[in-house]
Amino acid sequence: MNKNFLVVLFLIASPLPLFGAETTTSRQPNIILVMADDLGWSDIGCYGGEIETPHIDSLARDGLRFTQFYNNAICGPTRASLLTGLYSQQVGHRGDRWNEPKDFNKCVTLGEVLQQSGYNTAMVGKWQGRDSALDRGFDHFFGPMCQAKISYFHEVKGNPYFMDRERVELPDDFYLTDALNDHALRFLKSSLSEKKPFFLYVAHIAPHWPLHAREADVARYRETYREQGWDEIRQRRFQSQRKSGLIPTEWKLASRSPGVRDWEADKFKIWQAERMAVYAAQVAAIDRGLGQLLGTLEEAGEVDNTLVMFLSDNGAAPDGGLSPGKSGFGFSPSGNNTTWRKDGQPIQPGSGPENLPGPHDTFAAYGLAWANASNTPLRGTKMEGYEGGIRTPLVVRWPAVIHKGDQITRQPGHVIDFMATFLDVANADYPTEFNGRRPLPVEGKSLLPIFQSKQREEHEQLCWMVPQHHAIRAGDWKAVRPHKGGTWQLFNLEADGTETTNLASQEPERLEQLTNQFESWQKRVGAIE
Repeated sequence: MNKNFLVVLFLIASPLPLFGAETTTSRQPNIILVMADDLGWSDIGCYGGEIETPHIDSLARDGLRFTQFYNNAICGPTRASLLTGLYSQQVGHRGDRWNEPKDFNKCVTLGEVLQQSGYNTAMVGKWQGRDSALDRGFDHFFGPMCQAKISYFHEVKGNPYFMDRERVELPDDFYLTDALNDHALRFLKSSLSEKKPFFLYVAHIAPHWPLHAREADVARYRETYREQGWDEIRQRRFQSQRKSGLIPTEWKLASRSPGVRDWEADKFKIWQAERMAVYAAQVAAIDRGLGQLLGTLEEAGEVDNTLVMFLSDNGAAPDGGLSPGKSGFGFSPSGNNTTWRKDGQPIQPGSGPENLPGPHDTFAAYGLAWANASNTPLRGTKMEGYEGGIRTPLVVRWPAVIHKGDQITRQPGHVIDFMATFLDVANADYPTEFNGRRPLPVEGKSLLPIFQSKQREEHEQLCWMVPQHHAIRAGDWKAVRPHKGGTWQLFNLEADGTETTNLASQEPERLEQLTNQFESWQKRVGAIE
């Protein structure tokens, strides 16, 4: 790999700080980026949720929460944008599918840029790349090569685990989230011992289906969801968000998704509660691992100089909202269910009162009703262009720059902004040429001014082409329409962030302007139908 493509300014010996008066250190900061998979906007405590996430909440207590931060509504396109600073369509993702071919000739990754800027780089978890993460800027990697085939307790056929380039056998007591936590901690300790700045990317697969969790973790939440169904959970989260100032008091709670019945009308409450209890246990396991990382930073005296960020890759996912007794995910009562796991253990088909989720031989998801609650107060879920599909919680702590804790910012941002942000905070340059590639100009804008309590220059527009919708946001206005054609809707997100009132008929000129902008964006980034 050519390491001479980039001129990097190292200011370690300079008496001047990197970022001006706001920064108390002149060393390049460490960066830890933790991302959950299919986590809803309100699932963590600091966004109104009842799931115990004390370590994520501590980031909010000591730092900053974003209320209008965006992803690409589905896993692969979000990761493509996060890693490159470009729209997913520019690097080979159409945006409406997660497993499109990727075009690395037009981009560089965060790992590559930071690696060439003197950083140790390591990653655990969900990569989804055609090549190894080690070929794309990471010094170390642990995880499976294909997320789509997963058991949290065992290896699945055709999806081996790797430590760097060595295939590893899983121990008998393996649990996926704990393993990712443990390897992230291992990489962190190794980086701290080398006295170099580091970038640690922790890409969790939880709480993505299947619903797998240890019984002790599930037990902590079982009674909570038996006593409080999805209707009460939504109301409690909504009131908590209003009380904390996370959302304006004038916003309405979005209507439940079509097909979601009243909790009281559901005939299988114990089964439904168990689904959410397992999901909550999966979320809590992510938080437990973050706590290990934060504790290690404190022991090493590296808290102030480490930028820590937590987010989700898309909104909550309703996959697997199946009726009791029906088969799902290809596991049928009459099928050969022994071909999924490497050890040949058969998978029980479906989920229901007689087949509760959680154990190693089950395969289920928590359904639309709970996904709807997870995204409180927003409309829509994963794969949709409504805010519930594309808006993510983002919590940031960096004591050297974010001096005041418990801050909330309403400035919009997007995962395309991470590349520009990390270049800014590491004082690194973006290459015009890299190993024979000519990367496209970065689309994102640095978040550093927001960290410094300043107003940054906003994106002129943000656009999405996701599985179920097209969408564009410019200022406080957003237009959205079904992906396969149909009527555009128009919302004012400042007054109506939950998208309850369509203003298309009242603002036809504004809507036309937005749709014209969207069409121009499609052509520019190659977002072809």
